[in-house]
Formats: sequence, C-alpha cells, structure tokens
Amino acid sequence: MSEYRKAGKRVDVSIGESVRILRELQELSQNELSEMTGIPQSTISAIERDRIRLGVERAKVLARALRCHPAVLVFPGWDVEHESAA
Repeated sequence: MSEYRKAGKRVDVSIGESVRILRELQELSQNELSEMTGIPQSTISAIERDRIRLGVERAKVLARALRCHPAVLVFPGWDVEHESAA
C-alpha cells in the first residue's frame, strides 16, 4: 500500500480573493451578490480588490449569501495543522 501525505497549501489567497473566488464559483455577479446582501456593489468590488477591510459583520452577511462559514472568508490561508488560535 502506498503512503499518502496530506496536500499542502499551494497558493496564498487574500481575503478579497477568497470572496471573489467563492462568488465566481457560484456564478454570481457583484451586482447579484449586492442584491442578496444589501452591501453596495462598489463596496463588494473594493473588498475583492483588498482596498477596504471586510469586517466581521460584512463577513457574516457575505458568508450567509455565499453559503460558507465566515472564517473561510476572514482566514483564507489558515492551516489548522501548523497554526494555533492562541
């Protein structure tokens, strides 16, 4: 039997990129996500370009719309194996 090792992180993703990737995977435009969340499209665009901070409340609203846990958006590069929440 072959030995397998756990896949490692291959790409660093910013918070804004994680929002964009999840939005695009669900085939939503920024306008559609704006309508779903009540967050202006210009704010979503700025978040995706990492020009403004996501913030906890926006993360919760976007996570609900994107059907993911808010931590997926806030900590896109977190590796449970190598980091602690200390």
